Amino acid sequence: MATITKELRELGVGELATKRRELKEEAFNLRVQGESGQIENTARIRKVRRDVARIETVLTEKRNLAGQADS
Repeated sequence: MATITKELRELGVGELATKRRELKEEAFNLRVQGESGQIENTARIRKVRRDVARIETVLTEKRNLAGQADS
């Protein structure tokens, strides 16, 4: 898990936003599959949700650092 977060911190804000959008789309598709009974790996929903949260945390950190640099 630490390596995933470390890798995310190395990405730029634009790349993180793109990755977050892709993961949110995947989460939506997994929820639809779950409702229709077509999902094979239900644990994937949880992993995607947590990855989105990690990305949002890193984005917040980057925005806060940028805000402190402006002050």
